[in-house]
Amino acid sequence: MSEITRIALDAMGGDNAPGEMVKGAIDALGREKDIKVYLIGKEDVVNAELSQYTYDKERIGVIHATEVIETAEPPVNAIRKKKDSSIVVGMKMVKEGKADAFVSAGSSGAILVGGQVIVGRIKGVERPPLAPLIPTEKGVSLLIDCGANVDARPSHLVQFAKMGSIYMEHVLGVQNPKVGIVNIGAEEEKGNALVKETFPLLKEEKGINFIGSVEAREIPHGQADVVVCEAFAGNIILKLYEGVGSVLIGKVKEGLMSSLRSKIGALLIKPALKTTLKSFDATEYGGAPLLGLNGLVVKTHGSAKAKEVSNTLLQCVTFKKQKINEKIKESIQPE
Repeated sequence: MSEITRIALDAMGGDNAPGEMVKGAIDALGREKDIKVYLIGKEDVVNAELSQYTYDKERIGVIHATEVIETAEPPVNAIRKKKDSSIVVGMKMVKEGKADAFVSAGSSGAILVGGQVIVGRIKGVERPPLAPLIPTEKGVSLLIDCGANVDARPSHLVQFAKMGSIYMEHVLGVQNPKVGIVNIGAEEEKGNALVKETFPLLKEEKGINFIGSVEAREIPHGQADVVVCEAFAGNIILKLYEGVGSVLIGKVKEGLMSSLRSKIGALLIKPALKTTLKSFDATEYGGAPLLGLNGLVVKTHGSAKAKEVSNTLLQCVTFKKQKINEKIKESIQPE
């Protein structure tokens, strides 16, 4: 019998909580047998949502948490003061070994702070990065870091590259993943001080397949499997990516509905177009893991709906089965 992956899910975090969180959990149970989900939040509210579904009660648990950390709250104070919030309770479950992973669509700041303060970093990891998968022409790439460390140092970026390579190889099955550093040109001498200092370090790192600089326009083409940057640039790339993708999809749909002829054409190409657009839907790829912690913490979009929640829960199963944390521990040795 396979080992069960136990996941603590923040039922109160995000724009669509608790409805879409609960729906996503129920959906994940139908797609993966080796999973148990603990829904964390106000018990009466969560149970009211659960009452709409028929499900295996052995595989869903409800953990009562009286408080909710709001997006606008200062993260450090919120983690310190709201000890009975869904985020703190969920992370403590991971720390205490009662859950293998924690998933939340709630406050990014609180998740980042809680991950480091409560779950803790793997020994030797300087900074844990957020690492979402982004769609490309060739499949997907890992963008690391997209929001955790806006003032990263060169040594941090080298660790990001190593952790990102491990993730892509063992979770996505990409052999010898290509690693590139985000830059404003292909030449080694280009870039800001951080990039110029990091480039030779990545070049010398034997444990990764470093291919050099990656310009932003090459990211959607899948030039690199692991796209390394500090969080300021990474977050801009991610948000622009999502915004442009949304506009383009909207414009394509608008164009197809603009005349009778285009509507007839739309019916003919609908199956192929649906498949193509699905591959560029960010919700298909789950959430962004905070890599380098002693347990798995995954942040999903604040606007996450059931499909993204379900995909993120399945992502946690793969993470555990592939022993990603153990592999990171082996790779990141204390100096």
